[in-house]
Amino acid sequence: MAQQILVTLDGTVHDPDVPFLHADDLAAVRGDGVFETLLIRSGSTRRVDAHLDRLARSAAMMDLPEPDRDAWQMAIEVAEKEWSAVGGDGEAWLRLVYSRGRESAPEAGPTAYLVAGAVAERARRARSEGLSVMMLDRGYSTDLAGQAPWQLLGAKSLSYATNMAALRHAEHQGFDDVIYLSSEGAVLEGPRSTVITVTGKSLATPPPETGILPGTTQRAVFDLAEQEGWATATKTLRRADLLGADSVWLVSSVTLAARVHSLNRHVLPTSTADDEFVDLVDRAICVD
Repeated sequence: MAQQILVTLDGTVHDPDVPFLHADDLAAVRGDGVFETLLIRSGSTRRVDAHLDRLARSAAMMDLPEPDRDAWQMAIEVAEKEWSAVGGDGEAWLRLVYSRGRESAPEAGPTAYLVAGAVAERARRARSEGLSVMMLDRGYSTDLAGQAPWQLLGAKSLSYATNMAALRHAEHQGFDDVIYLSSEGAVLEGPRSTVITVTGKSLATPPPETGILPGTTQRAVFDLAEQEGWATATKTLRRADLLGADSVWLVSSVTLAARVHSLNRHVLPTSTADDEFVDLVDRAICVD
């Protein structure tokens, strides 16, 4: 497997095996920062503008300085070239990390870097085999995001401990992944994905106003689908909507489209349109 790539915003390529973060960086001690994960495919980083837009949005929600977009763009290009040199045509994830910096030296400003590595076998398997999913109560109402902005709902924060705990819980129960529900029973999102239902030539996804992360891949898919005559809707979904759809998908920037083949151990039917949706997603991520 190709090694990982580590790049800072000045374009410097670092040895990924040499310690990089200070022990008191707030990314490590408090999860006080934001991140984005992009896909490098066929030598090109996909949906860069959409991810930089979301990075800036998340940073603003956390009162971090506005990211230097030109510097991030340049560093992404460096990481892309470095990956092509060591990883060839293989797919890679590219993570952008932006934290508040050192606890002991706030005057030094934020910490910013990029890391790239080969797409995990877990993601490839999810694409080809689909996922068994359990539904978990996320413990808040759909109106919490508007009432409590300090909860950072909808920001892509480094504070991912709860999401990882949910995934471990699902694994212990014999499932591959999770779909969160609000306290009212509304479908929200996965710990690292957006939920999309397919019914005929119609796509539906939950609204960001419920406190979920606006999906960059979901937006790209809906934009292309609308151009090609699909109907799209952003609306409240319930458990019954998932069970009644032709297919249910967890969509993300690296895994792309993973079909939910069972929900709470209820086997979902295979749709004749599955390949069509996968093709739609593959083509959508190539559109900037």
